[in-house]
Amino acid sequence: MSNSNGWGLTARLISKHFGALGDRFAEAIASFDPETATEADRDRLADTLRNAAQKLASARSAFNKERDDVIKLRELIATDEKATETLAERLAAGQISEATINLFCDELEANKARLPQELREEADAQEYMSELQKIVDALSQQLADFDAAAKKAMQALATAKAQRELQEVRAERQSELAGLSGMRGNTSALNALTRRAQQISNEAEGMKIVSDIGQRPYDQAAEIDAIRKSVSQPASESALERLKRLSSKPAAA
Repeated sequence: MSNSNGWGLTARLISKHFGALGDRFAEAIASFDPETATEADRDRLADTLRNAAQKLASARSAFNKERDDVIKLRELIATDEKATETLAERLAAGQISEATINLFCDELEANKARLPQELREEADAQEYMSELQKIVDALSQQLADFDAAAKKAMQALATAKAQRELQEVRAERQSELAGLSGMRGNTSALNALTRRAQQISNEAEGMKIVSDIGQRPYDQAAEIDAIRKSVSQPASESALERLKRLSSKPAAA
């Protein structure tokens, strides 16, 4: 059975057992769609479920009472039927009056005549209870469907929020990257300063080369002068040479 058919049956049962108020609820329930229902629709459905549950509880009590009445009546009839043999013996023995026997028989016949009515009342109570149980089950399922749809919607909302947060993080990162890109201009300026310092260093090195070239004649003249001085001065005599000189004998004439 599909939900629409099941809910249509529920609507008819509600109309039957809830009167005019049930008619309005029945129309709402018959067209109830968890995917499009609002929270107010759910609240009305929950109210109907509570009402139906209360009626179901009363119906169960009524059915239990009708069932107990039938059980007790059957037990009483069965007991009285067994007692008829004993009462017949006592009547034959003159131990009991006919008036008492007639009263007993009247009650037994009345109880037997009442049993079909009690059985019908028990059956009606059971049917009413069963129909209310169907209503409660259907309403419970509808609420469960609504809550499932609401949970699905909440999950979709959470996913959408997560996506939005992701996009916000991405936008923030892109902003940071844009800021860092702006700093690249500063880096270019620093590079320009570095190149200027290198240029000045190169100019200083060139000036040093020119200075070295101009200094070279002076260094060469100083070197020549040092050579002249070393030639004009007698070489110093080592200790060994001095000993050899002193130990030498004069040559023979």
